[in-house]
Amino acid sequence: MLSSTADHLFWMARYTERAENTARMLDIHLQSSLLAGGKSEDQRSQAARAMLTISELEPAYFEAHGDEANDVISSDSVLRFMVTNASNASSIYSALYAARENARAVRGALTTELWETVNVTWLELQERLANDTWTLDMPAFFEWVKHRAHLTRGVTSGTMPRDDAYRFVALGNALERADNVARLLDVKFFEGTAAALENWDAMVDKGEYYHWAAILRSVSGFEIYRKTYRDTITPARVAELLILRADMPRSLMAAMNALCNQLGRLANKRSSQTIRHAGLLQAQIQYASIDDILQQGLHAYLTQFLERINAIGQGISQDFLVA
Repeated sequence: MLSSTADHLFWMARYTERAENTARMLDIHLQSSLLAGGKSEDQRSQAARAMLTISELEPAYFEAHGDEANDVISSDSVLRFMVTNASNASSIYSALYAARENARAVRGALTTELWETVNVTWLELQERLANDTWTLDMPAFFEWVKHRAHLTRGVTSGTMPRDDAYRFVALGNALERADNVARLLDVKFFEGTAAALENWDAMVDKGEYYHWAAILRSVSGFEIYRKTYRDTITPARVAELLILRADMPRSLMAAMNALCNQLGRLANKRSSQTIRHAGLLQAQIQYASIDDILQQGLHAYLTQFLERINAIGQGISQDFLVA
């Protein structure tokens, strides 16, 4: 397969997954701001800044909004920046546009059903963003974004042959999911109010309970958590589910399993180092315990994971894609 074709397929999948995960992160922010008693304006601003920080979007936000943004970050302006702002490469608008453009560039490598799904998503997005109609029911809009991403993956799985084209799509999905789930879980630690996880587990705090329940729902993990632990929701168990459990579809372990599987099938003469780094990270998650992770510090662990998954992404680009 031409590296340019592989590049378009890989990024089509990454941008689709990125749009979905941005919607999930924004949905958590929206739900948290409406929890028991709500949050003060300062707390909402702090949570909004946390999303920008963990998404590495603060410089782009300040550039788009001017120096006054340094004083008070408006939750509403951050929502718009991460949904509709065309200058933000990680906004839902930009991600779905980029996914469509990458798909258009390699229509011959896609099934008709997959191309139509990606194209219709882009066309419907423009209708939903017109005249700010998405703001009338933001939770419904975020659900729509997630639904379209689910549909795209389902059509991919149901119509594409298991050749290299399919594997590059799956590789892009897995890499982007690993990166974004780590960021979603780490947002809490940028809000400035996070205490030690051990203390949280000992606290009877409805606000914290609702926050972690919102995280579980945002990754379609609330019911899985109940079936797995059959107990009250605690931050440590949420972290364990989203990091270590291979049977949780959106966990880091599941994403790394999928990523290593596809890398092994796509291996070429240049990819041995990247495959080794990915396999080492997979093994370290597989044989880790939540106690070890908490002892290291969850934020430190996730920061290190993000650095390593980013290095793996760079390796994939060098080994397989357009330089």
